[in-house]
Amino acid sequence: MNDTQILSTFHDMPPTSRAAGSTLVFDACRVGVVLRAVLFVEVVVGVGAMFMAGNPMDWLTRTALLTGGALPATLVWLIAACSLKRVLERLSTTVQYAAGVALGALAAVYGSGILALSGLLESPPWVASAFAGALLSAALVTALVLRARGQMPAATAARLSELQARIRPHFLFNTLNSAIALVRAEPAKAEAMLEDLSDLFRHALVDQGESVTLADELALAERYLAIEQVRFGDRLRVEWALDIAAESAQLPPLILQPLVENAVMHGVEPSPGGARIKISTERRRTSVVIKITNTVPAGQGEHGHGVALSNVRDRLSLLHDVQMRFHSVLKDGVYQVRIEVPA
Repeated sequence: MNDTQILSTFHDMPPTSRAAGSTLVFDACRVGVVLRAVLFVEVVVGVGAMFMAGNPMDWLTRTALLTGGALPATLVWLIAACSLKRVLERLSTTVQYAAGVALGALAAVYGSGILALSGLLESPPWVASAFAGALLSAALVTALVLRARGQMPAATAARLSELQARIRPHFLFNTLNSAIALVRAEPAKAEAMLEDLSDLFRHALVDQGESVTLADELALAERYLAIEQVRFGDRLRVEWALDIAAESAQLPPLILQPLVENAVMHGVEPSPGGARIKISTERRRTSVVIKITNTVPAGQGEHGHGVALSNVRDRLSLLHDVQMRFHSVLKDGVYQVRIEVPA
């Protein structure tokens, strides 16, 4: 591979710009959003009932009555916002806000209509209901937008951290030094090593959006381990147990590679005899379980693996909310990170 070929790998990155109005400012199709929306409305209903109640029993009665209209209205708003997701994401940000508020007003009128049809309200407050629904939906949309914006700092921090890891002097020096040593004896292996290195830079620099597939993340981890295999030889023993049915699961970009890097850094590097790393995936009905396991030298504690865990946990939570599970444990000289996400 000549210099031109090497440098060209850094110039063919796809454009990262997006068309204006192509981003959804709020997403009502998530389980966590549904739970929070229902809880939020119920809290508002409960507090509002306190102003009219004279005693606890009266408060419970009024809360139940208001819930009979508020809960169906909330569910209608969520269903409508989720069903119109593809339509909304093609609109401008301002129109999406307005649509969310308008849907809230209509849903609240629907809730009052249910109470009127059931005979629980003699003269439904249509206008007041519409304004209340608009106000509550505006608050909910704002909360969803703020939560979505919270992903940007986490994603930026992850990309900067990943880039910093990739250009760590000792990593870059060892990789290039290993490639130079292979140029004469095994040129094909040296070329493959440099290509793997360029792919790592590419993934760190390119904006890949909110999520990527598990298959993409596994491919990146495999390239990283291929580089480290040249460095450590027999000291690095990698085992793969992959479920093809799990490869379509969505993950934030640059999630697995830092965890694999931690396994190498805290399992292989400090151990004269090396370490065994196992990466496994499994689809279990509606979820996918990902495990990254590595042996650690005797006496090494769990603290060495904590560098990337907080960032990984936060970014998974932002993408999958309550549908995500993240655990890490060190037991009997084996350290494991377990991730569970929707299939």
